[in-house]
Amino acid sequence: MRFLLAASWWTEFWDAFIDELKDLFGVFTGGKNIGDEIRHGIMQWKGYLQLGDDKLPITDAIIVMWIAVGLGILLFWWLGKSRKTFPDAKQSVMETIIGLLFGVCKDYGLNDSQAEKVVPMVGTIGIVLISCNVCSIFKLPPPAKNIAFTFSLALFAIAYVIFMSIRFVGLKGFCSSFVDPKPFMLPFKIIDFFVKPISLSLRLFGNVFGAFILMEFLSLIVPFIVPGVFSLWFDLMDGILQAVVFCYLTTSYIGEVVESAHAVAERKEEKRKEIEEKQAAKTEANVA
Repeated sequence: MRFLLAASWWTEFWDAFIDELKDLFGVFTGGKNIGDEIRHGIMQWKGYLQLGDDKLPITDAIIVMWIAVGLGILLFWWLGKSRKTFPDAKQSVMETIIGLLFGVCKDYGLNDSQAEKVVPMVGTIGIVLISCNVCSIFKLPPPAKNIAFTFSLALFAIAYVIFMSIRFVGLKGFCSSFVDPKPFMLPFKIIDFFVKPISLSLRLFGNVFGAFILMEFLSLIVPFIVPGVFSLWFDLMDGILQAVVFCYLTTSYIGEVVESAHAVAERKEEKRKEIEEKQAAKTEANVA
């Protein structure tokens, strides 16, 4: 009997608590439904561009992406347009960024010549992602909250990884990297190239989408001061961080293939030398 009374009391208390919580949120949000407001922020705008008899779909992700990319290109062009013998603050920023990219390439086994070919494209991907991610600080919906954007960018990144890997080590070297360190790794390496774009896209989408939902929630619950403080991390720093991680992983994938191909080539060369030494020793024995 006591258990039933306690259960009944807990149910009544919980219902009353939920009602009070709803009323409290209603005060903060001006009577708006939080779920509806967040859903409205998440759902992308979609329109159509008439091209003759055809309609070209266009979404908020496309519009914001082109705006952000255009502004990002102008910003980085302004930072690096004038090179001086004694660098100023702008040139120092660009040289630091390029130096970091070169450092990542070298850490993954790429030589100077290979790094010079990789850095421009990886840097461009970084500019696009930083521009698109930090635009949310200006209350523009980040394109990465649309899974199609992140998946398309991830597919492009993996295609670039394959292209540059073949360019650096050749088709034969690229294929040989799938059996490093042992031939039984072949099916796992093949699966890995299907998993990598999924991993890249979901990592970027999940972080940006989660930050977007959190900032929408904070803007509704506590519309003053607090969202601005949290925005410095979730809209600005986290957006930059996700771009850095994406570029870092793209570079690492190229480095993995190049290192594996070189490792396989070195083992083949060592085996060839070992066979030649045995043959030479056998020949000398026969002569003696």
